[in-house]
Amino acid sequence: MESSDVGGRQHGPIWCRRPGPAARRGVIVNIIHSVKGYHSKTIRFLNVAFDSSGDSLLAGDQQGNIYVFDLNGNRFSLVQRTMQACTALAFNLRRKTEFLVALADYSVKCFDTETKELVSWMRGHDSSVSSISVHGSGRYAITTSTDTAQLWDLDTFQRKRKLNVRQSVGIQKVFFLPLSNTILSCFKDNSVFAWEFDTLHCKYQLPTPVEGSVLLYKVFAVTRDGRIFVAGGKSNHLHVWCLESKQLIRIIQMPAKVRAVRHLEFLPDSFDGGSNQVLGVLSQDNIMRFIHIETCKLLFDIGSHEEGISTAAASPNGRYIASVMEDGSLNLYSVQALTQEGIKPPPPTFKVVEDWSKCTSEGNKLTMRVTSGRSEQPWKSRGSKIQTRLLKLQVNKSLENKENELPGGLNKKRLRALLKGFGEYPAKYRMFVWRSLLQLPENHLAFSTLIDKGTHSAFVNIQNEYPIKSRKLLRVLQRTLSALAHWSAIFAETPYIPLLAFPFVKLFQNNQLICFEVVATVVVNFCQHWFEYFPNPPVNVLSMMENVLAHHDKELLQHLIKYNVTSQVYAWPLLETLFSEVLTREEWLKVFDNIFSNHPSYFLMIVVAYIICSRAPLLHCNQTGDFEYFFHHRNNLDINVVIKEAYHLMEATPLDIHPQRMLDDFIPLTKGQYPVFNKYPKFIVDYQTRERERIRQDEIEYLRERQLAHELEAKAQEQKAEDEAWYRKQELLQEAEEQRRKMLLEEEEKLAEQRQRLAAVKRELKVKELQFLDASRRRFLKYQQDQRQMELNRLDDEIARKASMREQETAATVQDVEVQRMELESQRQLFEQHLIKDQEAVTKEMKEEMDARRRRVDLEDHLLQRLMEIDREEKQKAQIVAEENLARAEQKRTDADWRLQALHKLRRDDQDREKCYEEIAKLLHDNRVKEAELLKAMREAEEKKWEEVTRKKAQLEEEQKAAAAADEHRKQFLEDKMNDALELAEKLQRQDGYFERLRDLKAGRTERGVELQQVPRSGNICLNDLSASESSSHVSLDRRREELACQERELMAEVRRLRQKLTSQARTRHPPARFQPTKWTP
Repeated sequence: MESSDVGGRQHGPIWCRRPGPAARRGVIVNIIHSVKGYHSKTIRFLNVAFDSSGDSLLAGDQQGNIYVFDLNGNRFSLVQRTMQACTALAFNLRRKTEFLVALADYSVKCFDTETKELVSWMRGHDSSVSSISVHGSGRYAITTSTDTAQLWDLDTFQRKRKLNVRQSVGIQKVFFLPLSNTILSCFKDNSVFAWEFDTLHCKYQLPTPVEGSVLLYKVFAVTRDGRIFVAGGKSNHLHVWCLESKQLIRIIQMPAKVRAVRHLEFLPDSFDGGSNQVLGVLSQDNIMRFIHIETCKLLFDIGSHEEGISTAAASPNGRYIASVMEDGSLNLYSVQALTQEGIKPPPPTFKVVEDWSKCTSEGNKLTMRVTSGRSEQPWKSRGSKIQTRLLKLQVNKSLENKENELPGGLNKKRLRALLKGFGEYPAKYRMFVWRSLLQLPENHLAFSTLIDKGTHSAFVNIQNEYPIKSRKLLRVLQRTLSALAHWSAIFAETPYIPLLAFPFVKLFQNNQLICFEVVATVVVNFCQHWFEYFPNPPVNVLSMMENVLAHHDKELLQHLIKYNVTSQVYAWPLLETLFSEVLTREEWLKVFDNIFSNHPSYFLMIVVAYIICSRAPLLHCNQTGDFEYFFHHRNNLDINVVIKEAYHLMEATPLDIHPQRMLDDFIPLTKGQYPVFNKYPKFIVDYQTRERERIRQDEIEYLRERQLAHELEAKAQEQKAEDEAWYRKQELLQEAEEQRRKMLLEEEEKLAEQRQRLAAVKRELKVKELQFLDASRRRFLKYQQDQRQMELNRLDDEIARKASMREQETAATVQDVEVQRMELESQRQLFEQHLIKDQEAVTKEMKEEMDARRRRVDLEDHLLQRLMEIDREEKQKAQIVAEENLARAEQKRTDADWRLQALHKLRRDDQDREKCYEEIAKLLHDNRVKEAELLKAMREAEEKKWEEVTRKKAQLEEEQKAAAAADEHRKQFLEDKMNDALELAEKLQRQDGYFERLRDLKAGRTERGVELQQVPRSGNICLNDLSASESSSHVSLDRRREELACQERELMAEVRRLRQKLTSQARTRHPPARFQPTKWTP
């Protein structure tokens, strides 16, 4: 194994030549930090930590020197001098060159390994920081001390949150689960909580371990995938939890050499996917054992008794293990070499017996000790380094020495010599010595099985018989006695077993397993033959002590016999209480130092010695009560003298009466399971058990009956009290009823008066309401009449306007005829153009007639819609009035009779209203039928009139054609006559009446032109066509038009009169009422 000293150097190589896999026990290099000078010394390393890659190692020593070891580059460097001892390290931050170190002044600092400068200084803890946990991202860290845990942001180096707990609880460790955002907090009361990192809300809590378990969690470890959680403490048991199911899945029991676990570390593997299976367990013997948590097999171990390990860390890549040794050095192990050594074949079964001379020559180098840790590994001195693990026994070792050897490296013979020299064991090591002397097996599983059975029925009410102030002490006593009773039934029936166990319960109250096994060992070895005469005291044991007393102090025995003081008075009280009533704590401990170091018969001898040393006061006692008082209270007696006298009795007592002849040698409890204890009369115990059970059942039955009687009596008293209270209440109720009856009568009188006044007010309101309704109805009728009058006036105005428009049109037509006549006279040559204009004028006139017809139809439709709107408005107003009346009726009905009458009245009104609605609906239906018939008749009349118009138009065309032919004939005739007239005029020019004839001719032509303008225009008509037939046809057409218009006006007037008549009849028969809205249909 190569050693490297970093003292005096700030950087350099770690090893000169890297060892191969065959290095001893896998140690690559041993690193020390020594200071040379006048006083040379070695500075102890305290903590180690790997980076996230596992190829760099960070180590801090007692003086605050921080070293970085590059395992791949074989270099180390001193990166910081903090001048304070470091308590924790972390080297897996997001910035790979930075690391965190917790110092002795309760602060946490961040340094950079390259620049060697201080990055940040974080304060906030009031006690030493025990651990630093870094989040998987490297951005957050949790620092833990005994009273608080603090969460830091490593980007800003600001504290985000702080976890405070009660001082009585205390924090063990708080850390991040790998590859998750969960924080796990472990407290000193064995509670484990999981917190969500983002919200810091509690996700879950692991259930508490089995009640009565002596395992208190101290150290913890989690696999890389965060699924398995292992906890250990001051026991050789490890609790394996599954964090997914939150259940305890396994309890691993380490070898008996392991009594406490100081550190746990999972060994990573590149091929297990984070579900690590190899767990390193560092125990109190400074040896770190690596086990497989599934198969529970020991794979290999590191460290030894001489080169103990203080703490250790495994690299994330699973290649290295760094351990801080007890001597302050730093060991670096190769996992590959350790695993290869673990799978070597076992050593040969046959070994060669070496020569004695060689054994004696090598005796100076080897110190042989059989310990509970490693029974086959020899001790070696500090100055030598031994690489072999052979166990060499001394040839001259006798059987006596073998019997004197005790667990823990102690020797009974040497302990006795120490005890005789000092009179007692050192108080600091007394419990350790006792456990070694009694050879306690520490059967955790067997004890847990007894504890799991619960409190025995014989000790359920032990607090009544033994009122102890301390509840913890009482609980421990109850559990210990229950475990004894479950182990053997005799202890449930033995009345003095609490007195016998109480001193040890008080002494070992913090370790119930040790307490139980000490009491069980005392009962098995030092209380031999006590239960053979059960339930009587052990007469045989008392007889042995009486024989010894008779041999050594016959006078005292005769004095005791004289006053009828038997061994049950002077010896049995000391035995059943184990001297706890007559000795102080220090004296009792000193006595039991000697009892546990000697044969079980010494216990009886020390009782006899106590009696012999008290002979002076006992010889002065002459009453039984004095003797009883003496052996139940403390006395002025030197315990050292009693112990010496007991040793004298052990040596001077003859063998025939010596208790050692009757008592067996000390036999420790067996490992794994406790021995069967049946040295008692089983039938008596069973009988007493049955009797006790019967008595208990009888007592339970008696208590139940008594409780039932008490309950019946209490119920009777309660019923009696309830009856009396009920009668008093009834009397009070009757009195109150009388008073209330009187008050009710007065209130009824007042209410009757108020009802009368209210009825009068209601009548007045009803009258006013009727007046208001009448006024509203009259106002509405007046409004309707005004609307009708306005509508008639509007229609009259419209008719007058139409008439004036027709007169204007007629006047315009006359003017047009005059203008046309003047144009015909002035422009004969434009006959064809005037003819076209005449045709356009006829077309325009026909369009005007059609427009007038259409306007009349629109007017009628508008009048019909207006009438329908008026009817609808009347119905809505009637509906509003009905709703208002109903609302007022609902608000004013305050009396039940009035509501009933109003309800009946409303029902009758509703029935009448329904009938009215039916009649109105029927009338409306009849009205719609009549209107439909009227419209149908109008349409038929219109069709007939249009047919007549069409027929007359055809007749007009035929007449116009005939008139045209006649016009042609007249034209030709007139032209002939005109020519003849002109010729005659030319002939008569010479005559005297020439001018007079010409004037008459012009006048005749003018008259004929006027007649021609009165004839309607037609195609191909000349200015000279002024026949009488044309004038007559034009007059007849105007007459027909006037008759048609007159008939239409009469028909519309008849429709209006019919509607007014129907509306007036409906109003007179049925007043306005609320009815359902209806939909108009064609």
